[in-house]
Amino acid sequence: MLTPAPYNLEIEQALLSILLRNNSMFEEIGESLRYEHFYTSLHQHIFKTLGHLIQQGQIANPITLKHYVENSLKSEEVIISDTYLAELAGLLVPTRNALYYAKIIYDLHLRRQLMRLGEDISHTACAMDIEGPDAFQQIELAENTLFQMHQEREKPQVQSFTSALTQAIESAQLAYRRDSHVVGVTTGLLDLDKMLGGLHPSDLVILAARPAMGKTALATNIAFNAARIKLHDVKGHGDGAGVAFFSLEMSALQLAMRILGQETGISSDRIRRGAIDKDAFPLFVDLSKELFNLPLFIDDTPALSVTGLLTRARRLQRKEDIKLIVVDYLQLLTTGRSNSENRVQELSEITRGLKQMAKTLNVPVLALSQLSRAVEQREDKRPMLADLRESGSIEQDADVVLFIYREEYYEARNKPQEGSEKMLNWQRHMAEIYNTAEIIISKQRHGPTGSVMLQFDGARTKFSNLAQKS
Repeated sequence: MLTPAPYNLEIEQALLSILLRNNSMFEEIGESLRYEHFYTSLHQHIFKTLGHLIQQGQIANPITLKHYVENSLKSEEVIISDTYLAELAGLLVPTRNALYYAKIIYDLHLRRQLMRLGEDISHTACAMDIEGPDAFQQIELAENTLFQMHQEREKPQVQSFTSALTQAIESAQLAYRRDSHVVGVTTGLLDLDKMLGGLHPSDLVILAARPAMGKTALATNIAFNAARIKLHDVKGHGDGAGVAFFSLEMSALQLAMRILGQETGISSDRIRRGAIDKDAFPLFVDLSKELFNLPLFIDDTPALSVTGLLTRARRLQRKEDIKLIVVDYLQLLTTGRSNSENRVQELSEITRGLKQMAKTLNVPVLALSQLSRAVEQREDKRPMLADLRESGSIEQDADVVLFIYREEYYEARNKPQEGSEKMLNWQRHMAEIYNTAEIIISKQRHGPTGSVMLQFDGARTKFSNLAQKS
């Protein structure tokens, strides 16, 4: 036997009566209540029409509403009596109860949604569709739906300029007191932090490069630096952060190997092959002791959807103090639909989803991206915003866009013949650019653009601060 959906027609009638008699009350409840929150189609159309007239600056009463409501109900074969609107307006209901009635109507709407969600979960679980979501994906979809229902209730908060100005001054004071002058999460790279001020909450930061430039290496370095500073920040006043690293390409084991290589000076390739000197093992032991409680959490689930990513990130943030999310890389994310229209539109949805996640969780999201092959066709191989692969929405949705350019990588492939006149100049130039990388800040919504030079150790896949030449 099916449980009847919860509703209260008398409460809906009482609220509509108040609004018909006192249009100004619509401003009080119009933001938190929508027409679909009402149970009956008739009451939905009355509330929708009433709100439309009020927002147009017109008077909404039984006389002005009747014609519009009747027309809107014709397609649904719902009949409204000649006196129903007048009867509603004639109910003796205290105006002061309007907000209370609106709260009850919304609560009953949520209960009906929960019942439908339960039915949908049961139906999907029983369907056993081979092309449909598996059990874990169904859990994530259900959890995301519940979260959206919860978020729907939260009204946007209007702040006075004084309040916003106070927050801005406090943020500036916080940065001033820190030696690094970083307000957001540190990258651990001094010159990059100076240009960016750290990675800021609610920002979507895109890190893009061609293959072999070191995208994953730099993202891993930043994640590790932020987590390590957080680990040693006993008082909790620093700019480190708990980090969630979603690796759709590399396994958690491979990332751990990279970090071991970066910190011990032994290449990850030698670590993987076991080609390690006996004297080096104490380094591993000491490092493991230091980093035992490192607040860096790796999820290496492949082919993750944006919905699944948000669900997992939100779940992890509830358990841990996550202040930075890294996604490697966004072209491997999916929208969760097998019949997506086209790749450009799908990428647009993915970047919008990542930006929404940054705002919802109030953390910076560092997402890696591929670049198109157009870079290789130019004489100057420095990336530009137009090179962002497959979607212009990446540039549009991102707050910060960073490119990695390693001139050494390209110049090494242009080696002239031995003994030629060009050889000496080539060797001199290679010595100047050896183990260096240029981080190009092509877009920064709240700061300057420009370039930062970093040290890059290819054997250790590690980016670090570049020592200044005297």
